[in-house]
Amino acid sequence: MLTSDDLCSLRWDATAGTVAIIDQTLLPHTLRWCHLDSLEAFCHAIASMQVRGAPLIGVTAAFGLANALSRDPSSNNLEVARAALLATRPTAVNLHWALRRVVHEVADLPPEQRADRALDCARRLREEDITSCSRIGERGLELLRALPVEGRLNIMTHCNAGWLATIQWGTALAPIYKAHAAGMPVHVWVSETRPRNQGTNLTAWELQRAGVPCTVVADNSCAELMRRGQVDCVLVGSDRTAANGDVCNKVGTCLKALAAREYGVPFYVALPLSTVDMDCPTGGDIPIEERDAAEVLAVAGLDAAGENLEVNLAGAGTRAFNPAFDITPAALVSALVTERGVVSASQDGLSVLLQG
Repeated sequence: MLTSDDLCSLRWDATAGTVAIIDQTLLPHTLRWCHLDSLEAFCHAIASMQVRGAPLIGVTAAFGLANALSRDPSSNNLEVARAALLATRPTAVNLHWALRRVVHEVADLPPEQRADRALDCARRLREEDITSCSRIGERGLELLRALPVEGRLNIMTHCNAGWLATIQWGTALAPIYKAHAAGMPVHVWVSETRPRNQGTNLTAWELQRAGVPCTVVADNSCAELMRRGQVDCVLVGSDRTAANGDVCNKVGTCLKALAAREYGVPFYVALPLSTVDMDCPTGGDIPIEERDAAEVLAVAGLDAAGENLEVNLAGAGTRAFNPAFDITPAALVSALVTERGVVSASQDGLSVLLQG
């Protein structure tokens, strides 16, 4: 029986005063916890994708800022540390949101009070994330129960939006975990999510540990599964949602949304309200991170002897384009699933929630 500690991506040890995270670059073959003890370590963890997923990035950054202030609480260091953490990943709005929360609480305090207040804020953000994701799971479970499906419910997801992307529960995987716990017969189609394979490496690993039946499929097979009627709904997360309901998520998400519309499959996006950016009018205003071409041109894994191995897929001198995210227009989204309720992917829908 897995406990909440088994399904948790960031641990805070109040006795030792330390933060530990799972190095997600080593999954699914190696589960290793890493202690973060400096601003540089926190920045590296985010930039190198040892931690990833918008909510987890935000909480990790908040603890990173608290760590920096414990060493030097001056206003200059507050700004230096904030800028360093902001520079790690440009797309996930939770990074900006979490750092803004911490800075707002500490900026006007005497320097000697800043570190404790920043740590308190980071710990509250961690607990808020757990609560929000659990509520997203409950709201999403209501949607899943309402689907006109007899027998096993087949859900398709993309990338990783489970507890590895948050603290616990996840966003898109939270309704699946709730459904499984409630005894609903669920099965998850896990798209591999090239080029970093977060579906294969992370989502399948999570679901298997939780005992949720799942099958990994190549990204380019997903439309065929929908055409055959083998997908009852698509459920994904979001790294940033624009004011008009456009959704920015892992590259490949929009293709699934287009296929879902063609074949009449509901396409749901699960997200905490901290991922909504009302200062961003449309998806076209969201900065899209471009990553190293090597991620496309090579693949890493274990060889027959169990040794780590990286293999070049393309010929020498081959060029590649590697956007990390894409934009799914609001018109392709059946509903947004948040901790405060399920709404249309629109400015009106989001405004009602944010005013509540």
